[in-house]
Amino acid sequence: MKAKHKNWLWFAGIVGAFACYFAINASMEVDNFAFKYEAVDLTADVSGIGREGTYSEYQANHSDAELATKNVNIDLKSATKTEGASFESNYEGKSDVLMTEPESFIEWEINLKESGLYNVEIEYYPSPGKGTDIERAFYINGEIPFNGADKILFTRLWGDAGEVKVDNQGNEIRPSQIELPEWNTIYLKDYMGYEVEPFTFYFDKGKNKIALEGIGEPMAIKSITLKALENIPTYEEYSSVEKSSSVSDFSVTIPGEMASLTTSPSLYATYDRSSPGTNPYSISKIKLNIGGGYAYRVAGQWIEWDFEVPEDGYYNIDIKGRQNYQRGFVSNRAVYIDGKMPFAELSAIPFKYNNEWELTTLSANGEDAPVYLEAGAHTIRLQVTLGDLGEILGRLEDSVFRLNAMYRKILVLTGTVPDSYRDYRIEEIYPDVIESMELESKRLYKVVDDLSAYAGEKSSQTAIIETLARQLEDFVENPDEIPGALSNFNSNISALGTSIITLSEAPIDVDEIIVRSTDVKKKKVSSGFLSKSWHEVASFFASFFTDYNSLGNVYENEEVVDIWVLTGRDQSTVVKNMIDDTFTPETGIKVNVKLVAAATLMKAVIAGNGPDVVLTIGQGEPVNYALRNAVEDLSQFEDFEEIFSRFYPSAYEPFEFEGGMYAIPETQTFDVLFFRTDIMTELGLEVPDTWQDLIDMLPVIQQNNMSVAIPSLMGTTGTDPSMFLGMLYQNGGDLYSKNGDRILLDTPESVAAFETYTKFFTHYKLPSEYNFLNRFRSGEMPIGVQGYGMFNSLAVFAPEIRGLWDFALMPGTEKEDGTIDRTAYGGSAASMMLKQDNEVVKSQAWEFLKWWTDAPTQLRFGREMESILGSSARYATANIEAFTQLPWTNDQQKILMEQWKWVDGTEQIAGGYYTFRHITNAVRNVVNNNNDPRETLLDYTKTINEEIEKKRLEFGLEIYEEEE
Repeated sequence: MKAKHKNWLWFAGIVGAFACYFAINASMEVDNFAFKYEAVDLTADVSGIGREGTYSEYQANHSDAELATKNVNIDLKSATKTEGASFESNYEGKSDVLMTEPESFIEWEINLKESGLYNVEIEYYPSPGKGTDIERAFYINGEIPFNGADKILFTRLWGDAGEVKVDNQGNEIRPSQIELPEWNTIYLKDYMGYEVEPFTFYFDKGKNKIALEGIGEPMAIKSITLKALENIPTYEEYSSVEKSSSVSDFSVTIPGEMASLTTSPSLYATYDRSSPGTNPYSISKIKLNIGGGYAYRVAGQWIEWDFEVPEDGYYNIDIKGRQNYQRGFVSNRAVYIDGKMPFAELSAIPFKYNNEWELTTLSANGEDAPVYLEAGAHTIRLQVTLGDLGEILGRLEDSVFRLNAMYRKILVLTGTVPDSYRDYRIEEIYPDVIESMELESKRLYKVVDDLSAYAGEKSSQTAIIETLARQLEDFVENPDEIPGALSNFNSNISALGTSIITLSEAPIDVDEIIVRSTDVKKKKVSSGFLSKSWHEVASFFASFFTDYNSLGNVYENEEVVDIWVLTGRDQSTVVKNMIDDTFTPETGIKVNVKLVAAATLMKAVIAGNGPDVVLTIGQGEPVNYALRNAVEDLSQFEDFEEIFSRFYPSAYEPFEFEGGMYAIPETQTFDVLFFRTDIMTELGLEVPDTWQDLIDMLPVIQQNNMSVAIPSLMGTTGTDPSMFLGMLYQNGGDLYSKNGDRILLDTPESVAAFETYTKFFTHYKLPSEYNFLNRFRSGEMPIGVQGYGMFNSLAVFAPEIRGLWDFALMPGTEKEDGTIDRTAYGGSAASMMLKQDNEVVKSQAWEFLKWWTDAPTQLRFGREMESILGSSARYATANIEAFTQLPWTNDQQKILMEQWKWVDGTEQIAGGYYTFRHITNAVRNVVNNNNDPRETLLDYTKTINEEIEKKRLEFGLEIYEEEE
């Protein structure tokens, strides 16, 4: 008994200890940080650290200005400057329409009777163009008034091109999206969505000038109006006006997938099989049963649905929605009826995180808020809005900008690898940085509180912000800790930047919208335990009988083209949809599409179970298959030359071998030069035109402990030969002999290029490992050579530096005649036709390849992929005509098209797999072991040529014979 009593005492003691531990931790948990910032002016800025030209600064400068009281219509024909513009007497049902080209500039002089703050309203029509949103810059008296006014977006409108179809597997196929242009009226607003209300612009009384500059896409303009600010009524005001309401016993359900109009081709109907509560519902088949989805997340996007009501009266509106994308987060939607917001409470309808469907009724002050509708047809629009979160994210973005400025200042003093034994005396040298850190810490604590109050709880995103706030607080108390924690500080800033992107996305699924008379009760939409259990069991058994790798229509006869896609499910689904709604109906050729892993292909071909066509295969593979007589020579077809005229020769050079052509290009990438305009100006540097120019500016960049990014052959996660090959070609060298029987790295041109390239690492100490996106946004790498696709990543993932960077042509090598050779390496991916015994299938496969690589198909595929994955996934088509239609601005496209002409393709040869393996080894020996560049390169050249000779003998090809 005593032993048992003792055990109980021990147990009670342990439980007590745990209770005390958790109680202490709970008491240490801070629910609110107001005590840290309440008495501090968080709007203050420290000189040299803050951001200039912000909208908030503009508002503060005009905080005492009166609101304008009268609207002012601009006489469009009175323009004082007109470039790239003309008038049409009749255009799309409107008279006297101003037609503006993608590159245009129109300025008007106006005389105002009162000074004050105005909104600017423009009625426009999206003229035919590339299918992307229209972009304009707005000027007042010859200047952009604030950041954000330089990028005003005018959206295009989209809808279904036809009816939903069903494939022979019982799966629904969504129709493609087409533009449905119409006249639209908008206020000039923040395209990022941080400012929920339209921009307010200040004008002095008397003469003023306003101007619109075309940045991209053509647009027709009917009117421009300076508008006096209007207040949307509250629901109390809205409902106080007496209106008849005799309607009863009415309810209509609008399917979420049946949208009539959207602002993006990505906002098409999609499917959900995760819940038995989705209507309509299928366990194993694809049913297009929801609208929205993850693509429905960008501020400003909207989806609109049509509906009708039988009588005048008040109606409740329920939205069956689900936000199961971000835990601890709220997605908001602004509601418009017939294009207008009836009352202010509809400016931000919240959808909190929930794995289940919820029915949200339009409400005001916690009570249902019926909307008055007249009998007949109506529209309801749900627009993505950040609501109160927008202002918080705007503050966070400014914080990232300031934090990067602090980081760069410290970097100049300490370098990227500070000396742990040195006292840098940061608090004495940079007191402004310490002061900024203290203020920024308090700002971030305020953001943590505001975000937690907004979402109703803390989340992983607030944890990131709180971590950085604490770190800044520690730096202020102990400045000596800054050098040792500098790398971690930089990582935390990057994490905060990524967090802003995550927080700014507000997706929801929409299953149904219900419009009902006020006497009809709200229905229940949650799924019960039994239905959920049955769903899980049935889904499990369905997985044994459903082929998830085969997409769309599946055919089993012999004369069908089997296509394998080696990329991802999104890509393969788009390909199959395009085949089923365009290629097969137009040609009658049946196509099966499968999504497979790239490693599967060779095994399947060896086993005789391979496909007829492979899409998006790497540029080194077609020649490997050609060596084994496993792929068709496309030059056998009569229209071969006509089809290949779609591409620059550099795109298909890697697929040529021994007089044959063994693949057709799909994509092609090449490098350009990215640079931070603000930092280059700050350092007094100009964009380098040649490699020597780049070398000459290195002392200035490196004196400020910054660096330059060049493609490296020494990366541990992958090697990039583009810069070395570009230098080789610019020096007049070639990688291989004309018949591919030897490598030419032993020529004077090759040795010179190799020595120049390795000097960047040995003499100038440029890094071989780096994250360019993060270092570029922080300013640590203000200039660098990267693939042009980096543009889209920076535009999406580094919004805090928008307007502060650009890209230019690759640096080149100056020739004796003064010209600059900018030859660059280009990497390609291709489509390949496997060896065919069936002549009918061979002919059909060729027809498919012609269709797949033509301009309309490539353009549509590129647009659909960008709409699904975002602008960071812009498609790098090799088709020249399709490329010119992708959503690049005119200035961007000019640079890319000019650089593209300089791109040189690199041929593939037998034994070529040894080439870059040993060039990489040569670079590492020179950089890491201080070996002589020339001797090292010559040694590896011999090794590579021995392997080439061995492989050529293996495949029965002629070998190189030295002349006696």
